[in-house]
Amino acid sequence: MIVKSELQKMGLHFSRVDLGEVEILEQLTQLQRDKLKAALIKFGLELMDDKKSILIEKIKNVIVELIHYSDEPLKVNFSEYLSSKLNYDYTYLSNLFTEVQGTTIEKFIINHKIERVKELIVYDELNLSEIAFKLHYSSVGHLSNQFKKITGLTPSHFKKLKEKRLTNLEDLN
Repeated sequence: MIVKSELQKMGLHFSRVDLGEVEILEQLTQLQRDKLKAALIKFGLELMDDKKSILIEKIKNVIVELIHYSDEPLKVNFSEYLSSKLNYDYTYLSNLFTEVQGTTIEKFIINHKIERVKELIVYDELNLSEIAFKLHYSSVGHLSNQFKKITGLTPSHFKKLKEKRLTNLEDLN
């Protein structure tokens, strides 16, 4: 809505505005580009016109969407899913991501999955088996090993720390 509003204020015409993407019908002058960039920055948004940066953002958005907002089980492995979603060869996506981000897509995915595991542990609505299933881990053991490798804690120790912290907060009354 912010992007649409700013484009309309500038008298620019567009055919679509999606998450992270806008299709402007006319060619922007450098002045218009600078004005749009300045307007978007006020709202914490960024104007990107470098094709590599745009593709990296699309990769990140697909990963975040899948891990944090989708409960649908994957019918194919993640590399195939990403390739089909973005219409690029996975090897190209992977090499580009590593070149630009300095980390692999796999590490990015693992870090997001662990953050999601932390959220789900804190919410305390699912047990570890349900969390492992929800996030497409092959087993609870695999999830636990990955969790410990990334955080230095076991999931159960992480949960105890959360509970201890909540108990200490209750003592403040």
